[in-house]
Amino acid sequence: MFDQEPLPAGSPLRELDNVVLLPHIGSASVATRTKMAVMAARNLTQALSGERPEHIVNPEVLA
Repeated sequence: MFDQEPLPAGSPLRELDNVVLLPHIGSASVATRTKMAVMAARNLTQALSGERPEHIVNPEVLA
């Protein structure tokens, strides 16, 4: 994700040979979305079981 989307035409990132630029939807492969769903389900079952979710975003809520 860029600070500004779409990336401005004059951005120096566009000139680099070792950079691949993708739109935000670039991560939407079946494998990625499947892994995201599994991680979310695992976090939910961990939280409902009283465990600390493995991928907690805001751990301060558990304090």
